[in-house]
Amino acid sequence: MNILLKSAKIICPENKELHLKKRDILIKKGIIEKMATSMDTPANTKVVELKNLHVSLGWFDSGVSFGEPGFEERETIANGLYTASKSGFTDVVLYPSTHPVPDTSSDVVFLKERGQGKTTNIHPTGALTRNSEGIDLAELFDMGNAGAVAFCDFKKELSNANLLKIALLYAQNFDGLVFSFPQDGSIKGHGVAHEGKVSTTLGLKGIPELAEELQVARDLYILEYTGGKLHIPTISTAGAVKLIANAKKKGLDVTCSVAVHNLFFTDEVLTGFDTHFKVSPPLRDASNAKALIKGLKDGTIDFVTSDHIPIDIEHKRVEFDNALDGSLGLESAFGSLNKILGLEDAISLLTKGRSRFGLETPAFKEGASACFTLFNPDETYTFEEKNILSTSKNSMYLGTELKGRVYGVVNNDQITL
Repeated sequence: MNILLKSAKIICPENKELHLKKRDILIKKGIIEKMATSMDTPANTKVVELKNLHVSLGWFDSGVSFGEPGFEERETIANGLYTASKSGFTDVVLYPSTHPVPDTSSDVVFLKERGQGKTTNIHPTGALTRNSEGIDLAELFDMGNAGAVAFCDFKKELSNANLLKIALLYAQNFDGLVFSFPQDGSIKGHGVAHEGKVSTTLGLKGIPELAEELQVARDLYILEYTGGKLHIPTISTAGAVKLIANAKKKGLDVTCSVAVHNLFFTDEVLTGFDTHFKVSPPLRDASNAKALIKGLKDGTIDFVTSDHIPIDIEHKRVEFDNALDGSLGLESAFGSLNKILGLEDAISLLTKGRSRFGLETPAFKEGASACFTLFNPDETYTFEEKNILSTSKNSMYLGTELKGRVYGVVNNDQITL
């Protein structure tokens, strides 16, 4: 396929020669053929002219959930990848949140095969323990050979400290990346919201910051002992930011991410007991959100994630205590991040993270594979159900004003608009 992007303003803060410049970009058979101030349209070429067209390198999300296999009513892989494409993401890391849990090489092969031929690339993670039960390690080496980019038990703390120690030691043999969810289940107990003024006022059981920070501190001590590569997904507290900053100063090989909604919302939104806002880790108070934004800006927090988790209506339209955790995030990620951080910081964060997972980072140069996100950063709109492309509709952003609309992506010699 031949594509010509007309008068596209390039947003690439790392490339000083092209950043903020308008260019016509010619793509032939998936390769950037030419970039120029203006050019004629070659024969048999699809011309893309869009209002206030901006282009960046394709966006990367380090943690999304779909539903297939087992929960196809929530989201299939095909529709999940289409949603990711329309939301600007050319690469997504898929959590092992299905049934059965992907804990063998054949499970990973299945997920990769289901994602073949799509505009957005799927990068599965394998379960860290068998059936994600936290008892025995899964087939990490075999899953890595089959294409798993990391290993984790989805939204489950690894209570057995020795198991994390063994996983970090073992994964070093093949440069494997181990996730550890930052939550001590014994401290969390039956908590459903951030422990503070709001949870006390509403009568909701609280999840103290200690539940996260105790687990992070433990994991970092183990990492210091074992070596290896550790990723801590979706941190939510100021204390966790400090702990990880200190670990990095020691030279430990640790990265972390934060969910966009933990930057955008605080626990103040829980006053209506809307289960769309029930997520794990919970929405924290304003002081924690401020510390997370500061951690992103100083580099302590390595990248953001949409933490996209489709949940069917039967598991959301119930009492707050009984609702499943999770919110959609792909469709609203750019509009919310752009609104709170500004365009350049938002794009820098959305394009980061591939190297941590052993994936190739795209480039803005002639001869490179075309991997682009197309968007209009200036359009302001209210996020409504019509903006949701996922099969499930459990978005906490409904009724929220966002800034920036995504047109689609160019990737794998395809375009999705």
